[in-house]
Amino acid sequence: MADKRSCAGCKDGTELSFDFSMAFQPIVDVGRGKVWGYEALVRGTQGESAYTVLSQVDADNRYRFDQACRVKAIETAARLYPRGEDIRLSINFMPNAVYEPAACLRTSLTAAAKAGFPRERIMFEFTEGERIDDVSHVERIVGEYKRQGFMTAIDDFGAGYAGLNLLAKFQPDLLKIDMELIRDIHASDARQVILSGIVWIARNLGVTILAEGVETEAELQVLRAAGISLFQGYYFAKPAFEALPPVEMSWAAAA
Repeated sequence: MADKRSCAGCKDGTELSFDFSMAFQPIVDVGRGKVWGYEALVRGTQGESAYTVLSQVDADNRYRFDQACRVKAIETAARLYPRGEDIRLSINFMPNAVYEPAACLRTSLTAAAKAGFPRERIMFEFTEGERIDDVSHVERIVGEYKRQGFMTAIDDFGAGYAGLNLLAKFQPDLLKIDMELIRDIHASDARQVILSGIVWIARNLGVTILAEGVETEAELQVLRAAGISLFQGYYFAKPAFEALPPVEMSWAAAA
């Protein structure tokens, strides 16, 4: 069960013993031929891997780290994003670090207001790979985030603990299909059948599909034929440290 203490008692005044920064990877809307948004990905201060940072996160500092990630992502995106463009920001969060959803959002709301970053352009995504012991608690989190005007997403869908049971409990705005299902999907009838089922379910639930981890044109063509428009992966651009990477646009001519 998740701890239901208020965030006032969650060590939110405790400084982390390590620092970190962010890299950004684009999410492209192939149907419209444009960048839809960027996912903020944690990195070391010199661009070191996410593992070097996440390996320092434990039960004692998880809440503080989760809050710091949100602020760092919003502040950095506000500095890097071109003014006046409707580009979204996707931030990963840790469901097990959220104690009381409304209270735990205060830092994010304050950071967004201070940076002038509209909350409706912020999407919070949680990975299905993190063990979730209290699905009802996650349902409350997603409900509160939606009520406050944020978008929500399930990351790595199809690879984690809850799968379709989680989707039956609540519906986020987006499902990010796990890259293991995407890999070489053009050469696998079974993967294509599974993808078709997920797309059908999502469409009938009013949930948008995003395919992540796309690396080849062959994968992209199969995914587009399945009716998917939002994509992320090395085929378009690798993450860039503290920068917005240039996006490979060869797909745009055929979009």
